Amino acid sequence: MRPAFLPRLVNSPFGDPGLYLSFAFQRQAVLFDAGDLSALSSRDILKIDNIFISHTHMDHFCGFDQVLRVSLGRNKRIQVFGPDGFISHLSSKLSAYQWNLVDNFNDNLTLVATEITDSCMKTQTFHCRDGFIARDVPLESPFTGILLETPVFNVTAAILDHQIPCLAFSLRERFHVNILKPALTDLGLRPGPWLKTFKDDLFCKRPPETIIEIPASHTTASPKIFSLDELTRKIVRITAGQQVTYVTDAGFTATNQARIIALSDGADHLFIEAAFLDNDRRIAEKKHHLTARQAGYLAARASVKKYTVFHFSPRYSDRADDIYHEARAAFLAGC
Repeated sequence: MRPAFLPRLVNSPFGDPGLYLSFAFQRQAVLFDAGDLSALSSRDILKIDNIFISHTHMDHFCGFDQVLRVSLGRNKRIQVFGPDGFISHLSSKLSAYQWNLVDNFNDNLTLVATEITDSCMKTQTFHCRDGFIARDVPLESPFTGILLETPVFNVTAAILDHQIPCLAFSLRERFHVNILKPALTDLGLRPGPWLKTFKDDLFCKRPPETIIEIPASHTTASPKIFSLDELTRKIVRITAGQQVTYVTDAGFTATNQARIIALSDGADHLFIEAAFLDNDRRIAEKKHHLTARQAGYLAARASVKKYTVFHFSPRYSDRADDIYHEARAAFLAGC
C-alpha cells in the first residue's frame, strides 16, 4: 500500500519539535508544531494549509513567523489550532508587526485560528487586508475531540498536562484507496491526473452513476468513460486508512497516560517525545516531560505499528543511542 501522506520530523531529535506531513501527488501539507522551520523550503511551507500547535512555548511556535512571511501576498487560507489562550497569543504575535504595506498586495492571506479547551473551541479569523486585526467576535462550538474533518482525513486532539494545557494530535485517513495497477493495464488505462479526480469522487461520496471520463492521453486508444461504481469495482481495493499521532511535552501522569494511549490506539506511526533517560525521571517529572522508557511503554500500550522518539534534552547530545535503546527495550517489553 502506497501511503497517502508522508510524515517526517522537521529537525533532528535534538532540535525544535515539528512534524511535517505532505500528501502524495498533491500540493498540500499539514504541520504539527512550528519551532525552527529553517529546514523547510519555501515550496514546502506553501503547501501547508493546516497547522496544529501543541502549546506556545518558543520552541514550538517561533517558526510560525516563517510561515507567515512566506505566505504573505498570496491568496491563501491557513487554519491554525492551539490550546487554551491560543487566539490571544497569535493575536499578540501578529500585532507585533506593522502592516501599513498590505495594501500593496493583490491577494489576501487569511488566518483562521481555533483554540481548544475542555469544553469548547473558539475560532477567530484574521485577514491580511485588515492588518490582521480581528473584526468579529470569536465563534464558539463544542469540543468533541475532533478539530478538523475533510473528505480525506480528520484530525483529533487530546488535552495533556505540561503544567499548562498542551495538545496531542492524531491524523487519520478516512479510508485508503488502493489502485490495482494490473487492472489498469487490463483496461488500457494509464495513471494520470484523472486518478486524483476519481479518488476525490470516492472520498466525497459522489453518486455511483457519476461519470468518469479518461482522456485519450491516458489510455492505449480512444477516450474511455466509466461510471464511478463500475470503475471502483474494476480497479480499486479499499483498505483501512493511515493514522499518524504526535505527542510532545507531557508529564507521565495517570491522566496523560490514559489520554495518550486512547489517542494513539492502533496508530500506524506514533511520534512521541523522549526528553530524558529514565535514570533522570525525577528531572522529567519536575519538567513535565516523558522519559524514553515511558515513551516506549506508551507506544506498546497503544499497540502502535511504528514509533519515533524525538525532542531529546541537549544533556544527551552524545547519548542519542541510549535513548533509542531504552525506548526500544520498553516497547518490546510492553512495560
